[in-house]
Amino acid sequence: MNSDISFPSDRGNRFYEGLTATWVANALQAVNFLGDRFLRKPQHLSSAIEDLYRHSVDSAFSVTESFLVTGAPHASAYYPRDFAWFYPDVLDPETIMDSQDAIRRARLLEKSVRLLLEAVRANVVTTTIVPAGRARYLGVNYFSRPSDTLLGILAGLRQMISADQKPAPFLAMSQCAHAGRLLRAEYGADLKRAILQLASELEPFNDNGTIYLLCDVTAPRSAATDTRAERRRFVTNACIYTTFVWGVQLGVVDNNDLKRPLGRELAQYKKELLHLFGRDGHIRHSLDEPAGSPVSSVALDFVSVHRGFWDMNDPSERALFAATTDLVIAEPRFRVPGTSHFLVSADNPRNKMIHKIAAPAYQGRSSWPTFNVEFADRMLDHD
Repeated sequence: MNSDISFPSDRGNRFYEGLTATWVANALQAVNFLGDRFLRKPQHLSSAIEDLYRHSVDSAFSVTESFLVTGAPHASAYYPRDFAWFYPDVLDPETIMDSQDAIRRARLLEKSVRLLLEAVRANVVTTTIVPAGRARYLGVNYFSRPSDTLLGILAGLRQMISADQKPAPFLAMSQCAHAGRLLRAEYGADLKRAILQLASELEPFNDNGTIYLLCDVTAPRSAATDTRAERRRFVTNACIYTTFVWGVQLGVVDNNDLKRPLGRELAQYKKELLHLFGRDGHIRHSLDEPAGSPVSSVALDFVSVHRGFWDMNDPSERALFAATTDLVIAEPRFRVPGTSHFLVSADNPRNKMIHKIAAPAYQGRSSWPTFNVEFADRMLDHD
């Protein structure tokens, strides 16, 4: 949506999108950042790991929260993608302390996913949702339009629906699964519409006479690594593919629905992405980057999300993953000195104005725990 219009939901929430909404959202975010910087009071906690963990869990899943957030200074905003990238398993029994913790988690997950589904129904599918008080929410795209917002929403819904399949002795798990199935029934048509809309937005990309479908041919798309500002990225297009696959697995959309806008089966669509980004024998971060050494063309976000793009079933897929992994492991510039942690990339990102304003090393010379965890998980999936 390009105009400042409000979209009511069935539950009285209103969603706004447009230039004015963006300015208001930016102002609210600036106030939140400054407040966090100057007004936050230091907390003196016990150094015992059990006490620190309980405090963190109680804070993250507090009954006073209305949405599951990361706890960062910009936590007053809601990021749909986070359910795929940063907390893909909120209901992991290994992390739940007791039945009350399970109840708080299930309730907060349900509230969060429901709000995001209301936004989808209102046709507000943005990178960020900023609460503006009195059941009003501002949909904002920071940097560019998203590739992984629907992916995050589907991730949250998947967590709910699969909750009763986990070996946990908590009644809240089965209740959460039931609530997830009800949400799928209530909002399934809205999700299907949004997924098919996303499929229709893919653009043809001609590479030596072969036509591929990409989400970011003419303009960048946002993903977990936002400020790279390149087009034709692997991570963004892997997010799109995974969105389609998860939509099919959840029963929201079927393969025939997607075949019409894509003009091909999902399996062929994935094979083409692997061929295009893996034509040099490893997964290139972006086709928009200038030619350079192989390690300079790789970024750790190629690992995708938990149970996402990589299924390791095809030998050629396994070979591409292994080759890309070998480049990362063998390059000292990827390694955080003195640790087993990896940086996002071996080189700094492009020095565009947005990098100088946001954070010059935000996406490149920094270490993201989520990518390190997923990198380890994908290696375990591989072998």
